[in-house]
Amino acid sequence: MSPYKSLEEYNFEITAEVQERYSRIIDEIGEDVNREGLVKTPERAAKAMLFLTQGYKQDAVEILEGAMFKEDYDDMVIIKDIELYSLCEHHMLPFFGKAHIAYIPNGHIVGLSKIPRVVDVFARRLQVQERLTHDILECINNTLKPKGVAVVIEASHMCMMMRGVQKQNSVTTTSGFRGQFEKQETRNEFLKLISSKLS
Repeated sequence: MSPYKSLEEYNFEITAEVQERYSRIIDEIGEDVNREGLVKTPERAAKAMLFLTQGYKQDAVEILEGAMFKEDYDDMVIIKDIELYSLCEHHMLPFFGKAHIAYIPNGHIVGLSKIPRVVDVFARRLQVQERLTHDILECINNTLKPKGVAVVIEASHMCMMMRGVQKQNSVTTTSGFRGQFEKQETRNEFLKLISSKLS
């Protein structure tokens, strides 16, 4: 399993199988798969789906373990406004937004770029926002073993915006806290910092 290599080369057999399925779907909804604008659509859709679900082939723990450094720093580290894009497992429609993540080191820090990579690993799977929040939280907590971890995700869901209830302006917020962030004072400091503009 690759820690975080982007999917740029596609397995020919898997791509061909997914492409054939997309071709049948396009045909069955009443479109002409041989129409000029649709000729290459099944292949493009297959590659897009494989890219958007590449998190199944990536190892978030390995990403973190590959960039852990001993350091005495023991104050809050926050990475906020991490863009995320995922697919709702109920309708396979996108949901997208931002993750805000903090941890309090306990002898080790991690390379800052690795936290967004962990977000991508779990986001690039069929997901629900609640599980995505939990997956990120537990991965960081169990791997870094910090004094505390906090994760807040704000996202808009196309399954609510394009179909069903059709509420275009709704935003879903989920959160998880471990360790020191379970204390009200620490949690409030984190929430205040991710809500403020420092520059």
